[in-house]
Amino acid sequence: MRLVDCTEEYWDFVRVLRNDPEVQDGFIEKANISSQQQKEYMKKYSHGYKIAIRENKPVGFIGVVNDDIRVCTSPDSQGKGVGKFMINEIIKIFPNAKAKIKIDNKASLKAFESCGFKKKYYILEL
Repeated sequence: MRLVDCTEEYWDFVRVLRNDPEVQDGFIEKANISSQQQKEYMKKYSHGYKIAIRENKPVGFIGVVNDDIRVCTSPDSQGKGVGKFMINEIIKIFPNAKAKIKIDNKASLKAFESCGFKKKYYILEL
């Protein structure tokens, strides 16, 4: 497995995966992203994103925007170490990055904790 830069050829992969109902609940902000919204976002932030490639196929993405890590693994690649691999690699590039994770996102909590991250805050809302 390897990480590659998130060049324009991967922008739609990120958008489609981010919009996948199987992964949307893991994100703090749930949104369906249009192609145009994705292009505008990636023009600003793609330099902070990487794509995980396994057997010449993209299987996940990880990005850091304003020191906040965003990570997502394709549903068919979850539970296979992809997330942990991406987290370990991205903190080599962005050692001060942090992750905001929903309390009920057990998979992300486990992945980040296995990479040395510690829980620091809880934000409670109605």
